Amino acid sequence: MTTPPHTVAVLGLGRMGAAIAGRLMAQDRDVVGWTRSGRTPGDVRTADAPDEAVAKADLVILALFDGPACRQVLDDVRASLRADTVVLNTGTVAPAEAAELARTVGASYVHAPVLGSVPAAAAGTLRILAAADREAFDRARPVLEMLGTVRRVDDAFTAAALKLIANNSLAGAVLALRDSLRQADALGLPRAEVLDVLELGQLGGLVARKRPFLTGQVAPGTADFTVGALTKDMALLAAASHTPLRSAAGLADSHADPEADIAVAATVPAVEDAVLKPLRAYIRGHATGDPVHFRDAFLPTAHIEGIRNGAFVSWRLDDYCALFEGRPAPDEPARRRRIDAVDVHGTVATATMTLTHGPDTFTDVFLLTRADDGWRIANKAYHRHS
Repeated sequence: MTTPPHTVAVLGLGRMGAAIAGRLMAQDRDVVGWTRSGRTPGDVRTADAPDEAVAKADLVILALFDGPACRQVLDDVRASLRADTVVLNTGTVAPAEAAELARTVGASYVHAPVLGSVPAAAAGTLRILAAADREAFDRARPVLEMLGTVRRVDDAFTAAALKLIANNSLAGAVLALRDSLRQADALGLPRAEVLDVLELGQLGGLVARKRPFLTGQVAPGTADFTVGALTKDMALLAAASHTPLRSAAGLADSHADPEADIAVAATVPAVEDAVLKPLRAYIRGHATGDPVHFRDAFLPTAHIEGIRNGAFVSWRLDDYCALFEGRPAPDEPARRRRIDAVDVHGTVATATMTLTHGPDTFTDVFLLTRADDGWRIANKAYHRHS
């Protein structure tokens, strides 16, 4: 029978590391901690250096921010690890980084990223994705089960990748919640009533867990899972998959404090009116047929490009304006236009719009830039479908 680890070293005593250490202490484990920041929870016995913390440990838990931190700390403590010490990494790192750590440490390495934040760690209800050789897994399992429910996966690369996929769904939910709150604000609906109704739907679990943050009941600087940490995870996923992620851009440009809880990213106000101004001028141009509105919307150097009558066209602004006769289309009352998305990246922005003009629907994609006299459309590409 495998003897459960008694002495556990927790390297990294941030929010999650401190919660993990506290949970294990409550389960009568002998815990010693170390933190790079020097800020330590008052109830955790700490060592002055990481090699001192691991010297007598049966199990070493890494609760660090990213892959480089994991590599650096492991390099610092490798000479002090006992031959039979198991290294358990709970951090969120890139899949390739996880695979490299597994190769470097060897058979005693357990890659075990966790799903859940500080409250789940403290309560022992984390969901854990664990990848390890059988002997190391069996030795780590008693501690893992003190922290939550364990799901074993094939290898470290897979465990790290699955954690990023799970966090991508969380990021998507945060951005969906942000969109709902922005639309509700635009309609003048009371925030408390909106949250009550959202709790009944698909975002209900997130709203219920994060309601204190969404309503400002939690003091600034308090966070279970920070915007910065989730943004880092989405950047790792985008780099690993070579696939664009709307969640990565949406979180990075939320303008929320990186140290705030992820719920705060859902409360960021909608894009400023200055960015929307040229898009609204563009809509007026179509609604009235008056090209003066297009000249207000576009930079003079702008181009408009797409497929017209089966051929690719690239119009200068003057050529585009010449297509309009200064009066509305006969079926204008039945035409519809909506702004679907706007993403601001400092001094540039992208936007997508759908125009329903009789039997034809247009998808317009805009590149905007902030000029001296405000925001203007630099270029437009469109797709026409009937």
